[in-house]
Amino acid sequence: MSAREVFLLIGRGGAVLWSDASESALALPDSRARWEALWRHRHELELIVHSHPVGPHAFSAEDESTMKAVEEALGARLAWAVVSPKGLLVRRDGADVTVESQPWWAGLLRLASGMSGPPSPA
Repeated sequence: MSAREVFLLIGRGGAVLWSDASESALALPDSRARWEALWRHRHELELIVHSHPVGPHAFSAEDESTMKAVEEALGARLAWAVVSPKGLLVRRDGADVTVESQPWWAGLLRLASGMSGPPSPA
């Protein structure tokens, strides 16, 4: 499988509420279905996650603008995450933290994104 960005909406208890994927390792094009899923699940969202299968282990400039637009549209601050070959980076309340103990869905996201194995050491 070739590398591709994958997107997940995570709800209470780590439930995967919705997902989609790109055909590109570098981009996840905007989609009406994704916006509708965000709106439909807005009251149960705990985390919005996507992958960077070839890096970086950071939020991109496009991620930043998308995060701002989603939060403005939903009228709420949200928690965000990106899974990269180096691990899971989570942003809550404006602070970025690399999570050592990864949730069950992180391995599935890595697999669906074409990343192999556990996170590589920093």
